[in-house]
Amino acid sequence: MDRSNAPTDLADAFDRAARRYDLLTGMNPGYHRHLDAAARRLADRLGTEPGLLLDLGCGSGSSTVALLRRLHPARLVGIDASAGMLAQARAKSWPDGVEFRQLPAERLGELDLPPADGAMAAYLLRNLDAADRDAALAGILAALRPGGRLVIQEYSVAGHRVAGLVWTLVCWLVVIPLSWLVRGSPGLYRYLWRSVQDFDSTATLRDRLHRAGFAEIEQFPVTGWQRGILHTVLARRPERAG
Repeated sequence: MDRSNAPTDLADAFDRAARRYDLLTGMNPGYHRHLDAAARRLADRLGTEPGLLLDLGCGSGSSTVALLRRLHPARLVGIDASAGMLAQARAKSWPDGVEFRQLPAERLGELDLPPADGAMAAYLLRNLDAADRDAALAGILAALRPGGRLVIQEYSVAGHRVAGLVWTLVCWLVVIPLSWLVRGSPGLYRYLWRSVQDFDSTATLRDRLHRAGFAEIEQFPVTGWQRGILHTVLARRPERAG
């Protein structure tokens, strides 16, 4: 992704938007339902009681809630680069075994954790430089146990003109004006619009997963106005290398 249109420091931009972030995502029809559906697909592959889950790019904790609704891990670690978003997440009520750590996704290897059974990466990869995405996926693979599963939830409109047009109309007629109305950092939502336009196609994303070493890659559409814009991708770390 060309990040020339991104805020100077993306983590700082999320910090500034953190207090209003849940309000704005709550105005997005289907936002929480789609996170829940992605977590359900992960649960369908893992079973409902994994030992350790990673919530990568957990933000203010909406994806963490979705994972806990569908799975009952002994331990769940939410990871995000934004201190402000993590402060919002930590302020919520969580069961024992849930913790949050501040770390960029491309430095996942620095975590001192046992191999995870599963991981969710919701709206994460698009916020990394294109050069960092392969490294991040390789790091996620290394963080999973053999047979562990990854679910990705991400916007992608590359190569689909109608989806790109719908995305632009929704952003400039609804999302960005709402961010002004609720003082929710419009610059971040202008970046959101552009970052989706610039992100990988779903075919490129699947290729990245293959190169990282993932197998059994599956892609699922979502329903509602985001059909063709938002995608759920599942992948598995093979039991054996190669």
